[in-house]
Amino acid sequence: MDNNGLKDSNAKQLDATDDKETIQTHKQASTAKLTEQQVLIAGGGHVGLSFALLLAHHGIASTLLEKNSYPTISPNDDSTRSHYLDSRNTALSRRTVQIYQEIGLWSELQSHACRIDAVQISEQGSFGRAQLNKADEKVESFGQVMENAWLGRKLLLAAQQEPLITLIDNANVTAVEQQIGSQSTAGVTLSFNYYDSDEHEQQLQGSVLVACDGRDSTVRQLLGIGTTTYDYGQTAIVGVVQTDQPHEHVAIERFSPAGPLAVLPLTDPDGDGNDDYQTGYRRSVVWVCPTGEETQYLEDDDHFLQTLQQAFGQRAGTFTTAGRRGAYPLTRVLADAQVDGRCVIMGNAAHTLHPVAGQGFNLCMRDAHVLAQMMSTQVLKGADIGDPQLLKRYEKSRQTDQKRVIRFCDAVVHGFTHPNPAIKLARNVALVAFDKLPNIKPLIANYAMGLKS
Repeated sequence: MDNNGLKDSNAKQLDATDDKETIQTHKQASTAKLTEQQVLIAGGGHVGLSFALLLAHHGIASTLLEKNSYPTISPNDDSTRSHYLDSRNTALSRRTVQIYQEIGLWSELQSHACRIDAVQISEQGSFGRAQLNKADEKVESFGQVMENAWLGRKLLLAAQQEPLITLIDNANVTAVEQQIGSQSTAGVTLSFNYYDSDEHEQQLQGSVLVACDGRDSTVRQLLGIGTTTYDYGQTAIVGVVQTDQPHEHVAIERFSPAGPLAVLPLTDPDGDGNDDYQTGYRRSVVWVCPTGEETQYLEDDDHFLQTLQQAFGQRAGTFTTAGRRGAYPLTRVLADAQVDGRCVIMGNAAHTLHPVAGQGFNLCMRDAHVLAQMMSTQVLKGADIGDPQLLKRYEKSRQTDQKRVIRFCDAVVHGFTHPNPAIKLARNVALVAFDKLPNIKPLIANYAMGLKS
């Protein structure tokens, strides 16, 4: 499930420690550093932090502003999970894992991620079904599932330890102004103030501004960039459950008349998600229902578990326990433009997608990786890192991958919820064909893993 923010209640409840190695947010130190920077980043969730770390890997400094307050964390406070069944999760594609490997961060993330060895796809009450296995596709895994609270804290800790990244949290962006001129005079001025302070408005100057500030992006609105939206009329119920059978690293994608749903493997409370011997009874659940019906699934654990059981049968065993759940209305939001002069719109600010197939965050990571590489090339050439022509080339280079993912997600959502019997028969025949015909699975598998972009 796609999530760009650090708003998970887990992150907010992280205990502060008196350890000498505790790393504080850089807000106080940063006020003395408000000088010209190469890259300004608005939005310090998962995408914003990842992009800053990608830039740092290439030796590029950035200043990142986040509207929420970051928690105080310690490098040594990494032993237990404080909320066994209360968390949101993100499915990381194989390509996203590779990106984190490139910047040397995967070794820190891996112990809190659970690999996906197989994917089962089926429709409730129908004959069509298919399965992908890592051995058949000759891959280490199809991806990994990680709790958002752990992903967020690991990214934040890495950013706080990186001298090329300046973090400013609790910051409210109030204005964006672009200066046109030669490379020495052109740039972007970002105005902001602190939510918890009476200090006057402050400003940052940079060569380029990258907005990773979410679906309702303030920067996008300040730039006057519109959006194209589509309401799916669905709400995603997201949480963690426990079953009486181990998950065995299998992800289950199930389609019901209400909408698509998924059960994904998670780590044990104290175990490594890539340990072959872990018991693995925890699973992430994304249950999609028509908007207006979500209350019954949020407030009644027994009803929620019974509904899951009816939809999944015994594919995951018996659902025994449900954790606290959240409800998220599903709307596709696409920015009308992703580049305006020296400003780039990225992450959910650029494209907020339906969570089916878990493509949203992974698409954002591919965007971030491409832009960081293009900026690195500019630096090596001594060229302008915020050159509007460079940013337009970035925007154009990402169109094919983005459009393909958007079409795929919408086709799955609409194709598997259409009630027409002929369409239902056709999609189940297609599932069987996908499972049986040679040479089709590798294409779909590579696409799902983000290896064809």
